Amino acid sequence: MDFNLKKLTSDAGVFFTRAVQFTEEKLGSAEKTELDAHLENLIARADCTKNWTEKIFRQTEVLLQPNPIDHTGARIEEFFYEKLDKKIPSRTTNGELLGQYMLDAAKDFGPGTPYGSTLITVGEYQSRLGGAEREFLQTSAINFLTPLRNFLEGDWRTISKERRLLENRRLDLDICKARVKKAKQAEAKAAAEPDFQETRPRNYVLSASASAQSSGGWDSWDLEDSKESANVMDQRKLWSEEVDKAEQELRVAQTEFDRQAEVTRLLLEGISSTHVNHLRCLHEFVEAQATYYAQCHQYMQELQKELSSANSDTYPNSFASNANPSTSATCPSPVSSATLPGVSPPCLASTSTPGIAREPSGPLKIQDVQQPSTGHRKAKVLYDYDAHDTSELSLLADELITVYTVPGMDPDWLVGERGNQKGKVPVTYLELLS
Repeated sequence: MDFNLKKLTSDAGVFFTRAVQFTEEKLGSAEKTELDAHLENLIARADCTKNWTEKIFRQTEVLLQPNPIDHTGARIEEFFYEKLDKKIPSRTTNGELLGQYMLDAAKDFGPGTPYGSTLITVGEYQSRLGGAEREFLQTSAINFLTPLRNFLEGDWRTISKERRLLENRRLDLDICKARVKKAKQAEAKAAAEPDFQETRPRNYVLSASASAQSSGGWDSWDLEDSKESANVMDQRKLWSEEVDKAEQELRVAQTEFDRQAEVTRLLLEGISSTHVNHLRCLHEFVEAQATYYAQCHQYMQELQKELSSANSDTYPNSFASNANPSTSATCPSPVSSATLPGVSPPCLASTSTPGIAREPSGPLKIQDVQQPSTGHRKAKVLYDYDAHDTSELSLLADELITVYTVPGMDPDWLVGERGNQKGKVPVTYLELLS
């Protein structure tokens, strides 16, 4: 190891000098150079961004992996893989594990028994839910958590390093300012001191003259006077040189401080780009959530329908509410996800999805329905919709149609009109306008 004692001593001296300057500033006995208002605002904005990004990142981790110290050791395992710079293996989710347990239990209880067959059905859907959860976790980790982590562990570390360097440059600048101030005060004090000849009293001159005459020479007294005068001149010259040196160091320190302030300012202004990037990641995270919850809702609707049809003979009252269209669970309103591109409307991904209760086409003939004089209103179409029979009206996203209800219709449906075309339309595909 190259051990440079001279450099180590110099660094220790600089550190000690900065510590003294910092302490004196805190005690109010030394002047401090203030940063300009724009740079101070950028620093405050960066600190705010860092603090809230860290909180959002930690809480999102808790949301995606609520229990880091479970039997799988999920987050602990991820930590070691990240430190070893290795790819994290695919992990079985709790839903998939539950589904596997149900399938294994069904084998022991007997697949032909009512309980065993139901365990198989529910286990398969639990596995699907677990797969959807795993896909959601992976998508969220890539599109949302990773950019936040990159900012905290990459960009922010660079910003913090440059800010510490700026603080050191400021301390050096203030040290140089204090040194110049002290040197100028000493120079002024030395310049104010009178010459040795001017400060001697008259009786001292007379006694010196008498002594010189009795000893027979003035040379020794003249030599002493010249030495005193030379010392005064040397002291004045020394302080003048010290002032020049301190001013030169001050100019160098000011240049380095200005350069570092500009570098720090450019990095802090990049926080705006970070906000734009995190905004895009936030949209992707919401899209992943919407897709995941829509899949879960679809799977649960299909599971309820399958259990209702399979157990209707053995347990007639099981899931009876699903057989009644007017009391079946309806899909959540898609208005909140209308602004998210790429997110399909929930519960109508396929024609077999029981997301919207179908209105029987027999009792109501659409062509015989007349628009009432009152009670009709405009509606904006949120998603494309293909009619499944002649009683329904196909829709195009963003178009405006006239809608109204008629007695006896299911509340999940309205009658829509577009010009001469008329048909039933699902409420969840519309945004009713006032």
